[in-house]
Amino acid sequence: MIKANDPNLESWVNVPVNSDFPIQNLPLGIFKTDHLEARVGVRIGDDILDLKTLHVLGYLDNLPFSIEAFDTKTLNVLMKKGKRASRRLRDRISDLLNKDNTELQNNAHHVEQVLSSASAAQVLMPIEIGDYTDFYSSKEHATNVGTMFRDPNNALLPNWLHIPVGYHGRSSSVIPSGQDIHRPKGQTKPSEDQGPVFGASKMIDFELEMAFVTFDGKPLGDSITTEEAEDYIFGMVLFNDWSARDIQKWEYVPLGPFLAKNFASSISSWIVSLDALQPFAVDTPNQNPEVLDYLKFEGKKSYDINLQVAITPSQSEETIVCNSNFKYMYWNMAQQLAHHTVNGCNVRGGDLLGSGTISGPTPDSYGSMLELAWKGTKPVPMADGSERKFIQDGDTVTMRGFCKNDKIRIGFGEVASKLLPSK
Repeated sequence: MIKANDPNLESWVNVPVNSDFPIQNLPLGIFKTDHLEARVGVRIGDDILDLKTLHVLGYLDNLPFSIEAFDTKTLNVLMKKGKRASRRLRDRISDLLNKDNTELQNNAHHVEQVLSSASAAQVLMPIEIGDYTDFYSSKEHATNVGTMFRDPNNALLPNWLHIPVGYHGRSSSVIPSGQDIHRPKGQTKPSEDQGPVFGASKMIDFELEMAFVTFDGKPLGDSITTEEAEDYIFGMVLFNDWSARDIQKWEYVPLGPFLAKNFASSISSWIVSLDALQPFAVDTPNQNPEVLDYLKFEGKKSYDINLQVAITPSQSEETIVCNSNFKYMYWNMAQQLAHHTVNGCNVRGGDLLGSGTISGPTPDSYGSMLELAWKGTKPVPMADGSERKFIQDGDTVTMRGFCKNDKIRIGFGEVASKLLPSK
């Protein structure tokens, strides 16, 4: 077992019951306050541990990190040190926050300097994303979409059960939780007997996803195997891959999504390490037909992460519209990364790889409005009495995720963004 994952550990920092951020989590992010410039922090309960100040005070000596790894506006410098160094950092922070360790705990002056209230801090975009790839790895989602728009008896395209289908997206429009977006404009084709028209999209949708962030991979021309893959994964975030369904329907043939997807994608602010998620590793769903050799893997490579989506209309309370789980994904992250690099494509530290929409086996676990409202034929009721076929101006979409067993809960916080009218 990874040392910092010990379920019996307790912190001297107060951690509320059912917090997403116990001592067994310790996710990394970037924060600033009225008195502190942007820097690397670790979330613990309702507080943030300031790693720059912790380093200056000498608590991170004997680790392979200079001050530059923590005095920075992104986690990219820290990630350059790789998996082993990140694990040592998490272990050291776990030791310092352990209730049985008085090294930092008994120095009140230092505690005051290194702990900030999360409610008084601004959490920023945690990484500079070089490249962003989005997969299409939920069998239930792909089947639902294929049933709606193609032959229900042949919902999956011939390649889907053989390769983790994906496309390269736009990293410049990946934004942090809390940043609002505007309804995008583009071409749509309202009917078969009518030509295309230009205007604001009328079918804005969320896509419930998780995404993983990579360490530096291998040189161009080399491949990462499924056995090696998790050594190149820094951690995971919640991911709302916004979509304009009417724009997408008209533009996606023959090259796939473009304007329908690149206007915004929102991520949660704290990156949860893959190490912290290990207690929640589970078997991947059965894959039939048998995959090719480079996609075969051993062990538990999927993760039991409970996911939830809520819609909050303007001036109203939220309505939970989806409860799903990351464990439903047909293709796991190790397979996605192996496939991504099998042709020699290189990944770099800070690259973001989205899971694709996560839909489960029941209607309440579908990960998009397209499915929940079944292409608009089954409007979803809101708590205020209104209905939704797609997302309306003023609506805030909030996604939450957490793992839980009988001893610990490891969470991601949330990713939330409001849809504003088109400019």
